[in-house]
Amino acid sequence: MKKYRVGVIGGTGMVGQRFVSLMENHPWFDLKVIAASPRSAGKSYADAVGTRWALENPMPEAYKSIIVKDAEADAEAIAAEVDFVFSAVDMKKDEIKALEEKYAKLECPVVSNNSAHRWTPDVPMVVPEINAEHIKVIDAQRKRLGTKRGFIAVKSNCSLQSYIPALHPLRDFGIEKVLVCTYQAISGAGKTFDTWPEMLDNVIPYIGGEEEKSEREPMKLWGKVENGVIVNADSPSITAQCIRVPASNGHMAAVFASFRKKPETEEILKLWKSFRGRAQELNLPTAPKQFLHYFEEENRPQTRLDRNLENGMAVSIGRLRPDTQYDYKFVCLSHNTLRGAAGGAVLLAELLCAENYI
Repeated sequence: MKKYRVGVIGGTGMVGQRFVSLMENHPWFDLKVIAASPRSAGKSYADAVGTRWALENPMPEAYKSIIVKDAEADAEAIAAEVDFVFSAVDMKKDEIKALEEKYAKLECPVVSNNSAHRWTPDVPMVVPEINAEHIKVIDAQRKRLGTKRGFIAVKSNCSLQSYIPALHPLRDFGIEKVLVCTYQAISGAGKTFDTWPEMLDNVIPYIGGEEEKSEREPMKLWGKVENGVIVNADSPSITAQCIRVPASNGHMAAVFASFRKKPETEEILKLWKSFRGRAQELNLPTAPKQFLHYFEEENRPQTRLDRNLENGMAVSIGRLRPDTQYDYKFVCLSHNTLRGAAGGAVLLAELLCAENYI
């Protein structure tokens, strides 16, 4: 099959590096352009990143010599050279909004890891196994932007992708309220232990803006497309507490949930085991074969053991049991820079290609 020509804007940061790494040997996507800030423009990718390569696997040899472009000044040239771009730029929110709209209006689809457009009503925020149908709102977005090809699609916050996938198959039981505590790795802040030694032997009980995202964004994921916009769901009630912990990668969540019609434990386990989303139906290249994995062991999932399950794209669940104040409690885990960030955006791009939006 013909490969799609891809650009990564914001390619020198940690999530941008992950995008670049995931393009190596991708069966559908061919990385043609890497763009970043003016201070990186004109340098080879290897020189622009320098000693800041933050991933466990080495920088792909094939991309080291790519000359980095200026994400803003070279936008027209980039848009003409690629079929779509991944966005992982590190800028102020209003600047990100303007830049992503610029690319869309240049008829270049944007698949974004950034939060800037998550609350734009006609921009789909998609986890392909959960709300793939939301991409239909792109038709209305294109009318607003005056484009034929260009649009913006975004992925949700990384912390949601540990626990919302586990709750999603249970919605028919009427989820009424959820309490979640997330324990989030330092890569979620774009850091490693080398760059953030203060996190060794430390826990920080605050991550700016994270609790609000964890409580609000599920309402958009569980909303519906009506009259050219996404109308948010109004339930369940979610309260969140988000904590930074000394793990390199992997966000864990302790979840407590109550239902209008309480399911049996066996029903929950059966639903988790059998759940398949649109990504599995389409057999997308980076989709996990089994999206949700339940561990019977009392001490699983564990961050180091289980975050890379199915190339870091699966969600691990464990310790399902009744609770004295809620109906059930359980623990979830996902890889925050794979399923949660760049990998989730790559899967979204695959969905958009398979459904002929790119």
